[in-house]
Amino acid sequence: MIGVPSKLSAQVRVFATGNGRKTDRVLHIMAAVQLRHPTAGRAYYDGKKAAGKTSMEAIHALKRRLSNVVYAQLLADQQRRESAGPGGQSGTTTDSSAIGLTPNTDPSDKPHPGPAQQTIPTHLPTP
Repeated sequence: MIGVPSKLSAQVRVFATGNGRKTDRVLHIMAAVQLRHPTAGRAYYDGKKAAGKTSMEAIHALKRRLSNVVYAQLLADQQRRESAGPGGQSGTTTDSSAIGLTPNTDPSDKPHPGPAQQTIPTHLPTP
C-alpha cells in the first residue's frame, strides 16, 4: 500500500498488485446487481440511506457487507474441503474395492472359453 497525502480521504488506497482493484470491481458489480432488484442488499442500502448516509457511503457499506458474505463462504468451502475424504468427496474412505492386487472375480466375471454363439439370425424371413 502506498502512502496517501493528508488532503485526500483516508479511504483512498492504492494496491501495488492490482488485486484490490479486481476485487473491488467484482464487489461493485455485485452491489450494482443487488441494487437493481428487490433483494436483501437493496433493503440494506435503503436502510443506510434512511439512516442519513450518502449514496457513496451506502454503496461502500453494501460492498463491505458483500465482501463479508463472500469471505464467510470461502471459509465454509475451506472447512468442507478439509473435512472431505481422501478423494475430495464427503463420506469417502481409504477402503477401496480395488485396493488389493487381485480383485474378487465371480464365476460370471471370468472369460468364457471359445467364441460366443451367434444368437441373431443371419437370414431374414421373406414376406
